[in-house]
Amino acid sequence: MSSESRVTTFPPSSVWRDFFTSKSIALIALALLCTSTASATINYSISFEHPENHLFHVTMTIPDVHDSVTIQMPAWNATYQIRDFASRIQNLSAKGENKKRLPIEKLDKQTWNISGSNSVEVEYEIFWDDPGPFASQLNSTHAFMNLAEILAYIPDRRTENIQLRLGGQISGKWSIASPLEIVSSVEAGAIGMFGLRAANYDVLVDSPIEFGQLIAFNLEGATPRVSVAVHGENWNKRELEDALTKLVRYETQLMDGAPYEHYQFIFHIDQSGTGGGGMEHANSTAIGASSTAGAITTAAHEFFHLWNVKRIRPQSLEPIDYTKEMYTRSLWFAEGVTSTYGAYALLRTGLWTQSQFYDDLSYQINELQSRPARLWQSVEESSLNAWLEKYPQYNRPEYSISYYNKGQLDGFLLDVLIRDATDNHKSLDDVMRAMNENFAKKGRFYNDSADIEATVESVAGVSIKEFFTKYVSGTDELPYADVLVKAGLALITTQNTRADLGFEASKAFAGNQIVISSVASGSSAEKAGLRSNDVLLSLNGVAMTRGFLPSSGQYRPGEALKLRVRRSGAELDLSFAAGSTVTQEYRVAPMKDANEKQHRIREGLLQGKTN
Repeated sequence: MSSESRVTTFPPSSVWRDFFTSKSIALIALALLCTSTASATINYSISFEHPENHLFHVTMTIPDVHDSVTIQMPAWNATYQIRDFASRIQNLSAKGENKKRLPIEKLDKQTWNISGSNSVEVEYEIFWDDPGPFASQLNSTHAFMNLAEILAYIPDRRTENIQLRLGGQISGKWSIASPLEIVSSVEAGAIGMFGLRAANYDVLVDSPIEFGQLIAFNLEGATPRVSVAVHGENWNKRELEDALTKLVRYETQLMDGAPYEHYQFIFHIDQSGTGGGGMEHANSTAIGASSTAGAITTAAHEFFHLWNVKRIRPQSLEPIDYTKEMYTRSLWFAEGVTSTYGAYALLRTGLWTQSQFYDDLSYQINELQSRPARLWQSVEESSLNAWLEKYPQYNRPEYSISYYNKGQLDGFLLDVLIRDATDNHKSLDDVMRAMNENFAKKGRFYNDSADIEATVESVAGVSIKEFFTKYVSGTDELPYADVLVKAGLALITTQNTRADLGFEASKAFAGNQIVISSVASGSSAEKAGLRSNDVLLSLNGVAMTRGFLPSSGQYRPGEALKLRVRRSGAELDLSFAAGSTVTQEYRVAPMKDANEKQHRIREGLLQGKTN
């Protein structure tokens, strides 16, 4: 039977579909799925033979080769970290139309030149068994794919259309979720495959795929369509569905409409806390969480990335270069102000109470004030240094601040200042909509941070240069009290005695490990024998994971601490008492004697309204 008569083509609305049964065996021949290959010149297949081995088997078929072709693996994607995905490749080979092996010359750590003409077929295996959303994983229950971590590309042919085929030997009933267009499904006896299509390589790798034992549904009433797929257990479907419906509706209305035809949420909910966090994509997000509540909180942030960073985008991140770092000063806005709106969305949809919002704002202030590096590192410098975050030493409070943290505070303070300058007729919401109209919708990218400053000034009607000079490019202390009072909010300062653990711990990117990044000289921890680079396995019987970092607020001064660590392959038990330190803590609370203007601004902030 011809390939045309064997292929069933689904409309783009069919984003997931039960595909394999327990007897599905192998990947069908690459030529079988070719109903519209005229424009799809680069063809990939990913096979899941023996998923328990965690090896993605990749075949890349490249037409129209003249004498030779160069392929390359990205060095980074999904996080601002050089991770060298080529280090995971094995058994790379190439053959021509006559099926004979072709010569391969490796040019550098991530680049190969293949001698051949006409059609060249490249094969390799790549190992992934790290939980999403920033990595990829293949095991007996699912395949999660950040495709830039799996698929090589041709540097001078990234704009060509792509077809991707998936298949393999699995057990149980699997479904697929992806923002990509699903063009066909074919089954021939024990043979099965699944086909997807992308306009080019950049679109392809900005479209994660979840393939496995899923629970999938659409958000009722969402237009355009929003789909949800969850891999995991012990989560509340009604709670998640209701919350996502509210968040999608609010943020879409805020930004005057949806910029997508279909949006895909992918959740990995794992109570062990592995793989926490969220990763934004142009028409989707992948989120790891240990609970339904954690998934909802992260979704509020990630969905707003549809506009801020994916479409309202700094020029410094374009065009994408997968081979090296791309530096931008604007992550304070792209990520930090997105966090401002994550908190606003949770508050304004009723998913957070006002008290929870004030608690979060208080936490952000305390976090920044606890980091001595705030006195010398600006939030723009923190943005530039995002590429250093994989190093535990850099994440210590005396070495860096977070552009998420200070950026969220800058966004909130700017909102108050705009409302105060305009008598609550304008707000930061107007800034985001103006950035969307003037840059995203016109296909333009903004200049770090000059175009942000200019847009804020045009909305506020007053000069905002001093704010950007002191608190964005500069390191002056943020004027919390002076600005909060304009919104009828007070900053209450207290001194507290809290536990001092005597050590700092941080997340290792790979391996789901918590590593001791520093031990304070003369501390009880040092005297007990704790060392930097020890892997912290448990603290007082609680297993350490990426979702659980020890912090001083979890313990009391003098409390007995029992650590189990791994060092040089051996496990050790260490015991000591927590020390104590006096800290200044900050709390945001509404003023009882706010005047009429202060009250209007405060209510405007809380409700997302202007006069």
